[in-house]
Amino acid sequence: MKTLHVELGDRRYPIHIGPGLLARPELLTPCIPGRQALVVSNTTVAPLYLEPVRASLDGLRHEAVILPDGEQYKTLDTLNEIFTALLNHRFDRNCTVIALGGGVIGDMAGFAAACYQRGVHFIQIPTTLLAQVDSSVGGKTAVNHPFGKNMIGAFYQPLGVLADTDTLATLPDRELSAGLAEVIKYGLIRDLPFLEWLEANLEALMARDAAALSEAIDRSCRNKAEIVAADERETGERALLNLGHTFGHAIETGVGYGQWLHGEAVATGMVMAADLSARLGWLNREQVERVRALLARARLPVQPPMALTPDDFLRLMAVDKKVKDGRLRLILLRNLGQAVIASDINPRLLIETLETSL
Repeated sequence: MKTLHVELGDRRYPIHIGPGLLARPELLTPCIPGRQALVVSNTTVAPLYLEPVRASLDGLRHEAVILPDGEQYKTLDTLNEIFTALLNHRFDRNCTVIALGGGVIGDMAGFAAACYQRGVHFIQIPTTLLAQVDSSVGGKTAVNHPFGKNMIGAFYQPLGVLADTDTLATLPDRELSAGLAEVIKYGLIRDLPFLEWLEANLEALMARDAAALSEAIDRSCRNKAEIVAADERETGERALLNLGHTFGHAIETGVGYGQWLHGEAVATGMVMAADLSARLGWLNREQVERVRALLARARLPVQPPMALTPDDFLRLMAVDKKVKDGRLRLILLRNLGQAVIASDINPRLLIETLETSL
């Protein structure tokens, strides 16, 4: 097991990474201050991993709420099921909400914890690669709206993260690839040596080599933990973690939540961001192809859906959390391993990227 910390002063919390963690109550119970816990999971994950978590909670009063599985259920209506469970079981302000699942469960459970009685304790147990390397770390919680992804939410940090790498054994290949998109992102935005390591070890990751996956998760979490510690509420550097996300969120919203996995949309968005970076003179075409080739090797889409038009992208991208004072801001690449926040982009170049990509 490897352990690192997100350094947020008196809200510092551990990220434990390794096999067999669900069977180690000594890692979970120290993160539960009270005597009540609600496990939030879904219909896919709960049959696989709920019982080991329940066993680790032996001695505490604990209940579970099982939600439907899928991005299309990441809504206020589904969120209300968590509140109903908390109220039905008369959980108090010292209870703990435990997210057991992927990014959708983590986002909804975290948002529920932020809201219930104005804030209760929260723990992340991510069971997908994407959640282990990205969404479980940093305290972003939200639900979707038909007009935009993750537009209703809160910053709310967990008390701990348990990333049991054994759970990746049951992860579908498509979900594994989606998680690799976020892993590759860290190399592109700030860690060129990690990008080079990924290029050399991608096949091992795709084959679920335990040592390679552990290294990739650890390196990704360390990158994110450093960024979150420096900029918890995304006033500056943390925005760089959104490379490809403005394009990607437009894809997810435009085709309907759940049709494309988040990592798939982000992968295509990163190729589009690289293309626009080249049009601005920051990358050369060989570097763009290097980005595209690595994502394609990870069996990720590198072209947006033909159902969307450039006008669709522009309309959907206008409803984005990085829009500031009516101006669209994009995360682009000055170089591989060096992301920047770009404003006042020449609209003609953006449209060229959209038209070429489509």
